[in-house]
Amino acid sequence: MITQELILYKKFINGAILDAVSEIYDYANCTDGQICDNEQTIKDKISFVVNGLIEFSYMRGFSGDLWTTYLTFLLANNENPYSMACEIRGEVEGSINIAALHDFGIFKNLLDIDIVGLFESFGSCGYEFIKDYDGGNDEGRVFNKRVRDRIMDLASKIKDAENPNEIKDMVTAFYKDFGVGKFGLHKAFRVDHNTNGETLVLPITNIAHVGLDDLIGYESQKKKLIDNTEAFISGKPCNNCLLFGEAGTGKSSSIKAILNKYYDQGLRIIEVYKHQFKDLNDVIAQIKNRNYRFIIYMDDLSFEEFEVEYKYLKAVIEGGLEKKPENVLIYATSNRRHLVRESFNDRNDYDDDLHSSDTKQEKMSLSSRFGVTIYFPSPEKKEFNTIVKELAARYNISMEENELILKANAWEIAHGGLSGRTASQFIDYLRGQSL
Repeated sequence: MITQELILYKKFINGAILDAVSEIYDYANCTDGQICDNEQTIKDKISFVVNGLIEFSYMRGFSGDLWTTYLTFLLANNENPYSMACEIRGEVEGSINIAALHDFGIFKNLLDIDIVGLFESFGSCGYEFIKDYDGGNDEGRVFNKRVRDRIMDLASKIKDAENPNEIKDMVTAFYKDFGVGKFGLHKAFRVDHNTNGETLVLPITNIAHVGLDDLIGYESQKKKLIDNTEAFISGKPCNNCLLFGEAGTGKSSSIKAILNKYYDQGLRIIEVYKHQFKDLNDVIAQIKNRNYRFIIYMDDLSFEEFEVEYKYLKAVIEGGLEKKPENVLIYATSNRRHLVRESFNDRNDYDDDLHSSDTKQEKMSLSSRFGVTIYFPSPEKKEFNTIVKELAARYNISMEENELILKANAWEIAHGGLSGRTASQFIDYLRGQSL
């Protein structure tokens, strides 16, 4: 197959379509004058390719020339020594450029394939639509539109490239601007496992685009979080960060807003739940040499006395033999300042624990490893009313101020008390009633 000659660009994720097209291309160019496989097998492969291109494009929102866009996606996502070097330094020097140019020459040949004409040479007709595919309305579909737009923009450029050098320059610039693979093209990630039990870091494709200005009030808290994050991005000394306080006060929203604010400066976030703490070393091993700054994010973090997962976290934060990489920081939110549940027995010097002071220190040692702690208190009544009024103005809710505040106060009494979340839920209720 033509793809067997590739040097750097191998082991493609979603590469089955490429392999099938390469086989069909080989069948069409047999030099011994014989069909290299039976006709039905070839038509089955053609059907597989067309079906695969449509499903692949639907899941990612692609349209236009599906073959070109698919090849562009492969180039943008393939992590190899060349692409990963380019995401750090841009254009690189050395012999690796010869290998890269060789592979881009093969991709130029692949791009030049008239895939519809290739199919027609085997009697499979009616597939012209994949050259100018209309993906329809995107509304309601879940995929990363920002990634879609970047891939399609690169596809439109390399489609018109006249030689492999032009393709190499375009793709290299793409790596420098946006990175390569999942870490280059996505903001946020979650942890999972494959069928072999190996730890995977998978993209989250649908992220709420909340900004720091959307969080009304808490200016000093936001500034403290911004200062620590900017130091982290700049490679300056910084600390793991714990946001604690009352429920619904904007702790999680603040971290999401930080991600959206600093994504273009190389910030990425990986959400980890406490039952996954045993996987933290595997996660860190996958990200420690990448040209990004990673926040490992733990939402609503707390532990009961019988839960021991916090010991994995302690070892990762500080205390293991291997130093935590400089491009990794831990941000957590919690309703508890000390994270591990305490009881009155912890203060009783006469309980059955022979070393009660050691037990108390053990429980408090986790929270002490967060160098920055930020307290998010519930708003006072006046602050709550201010949040309600600002949200009402933001969403153009037409109601007399006195009536608005009266209804908001009645709402918070019945729905969880004074918090930004309660105010937001009240405004959503009003918006729903007005539609």
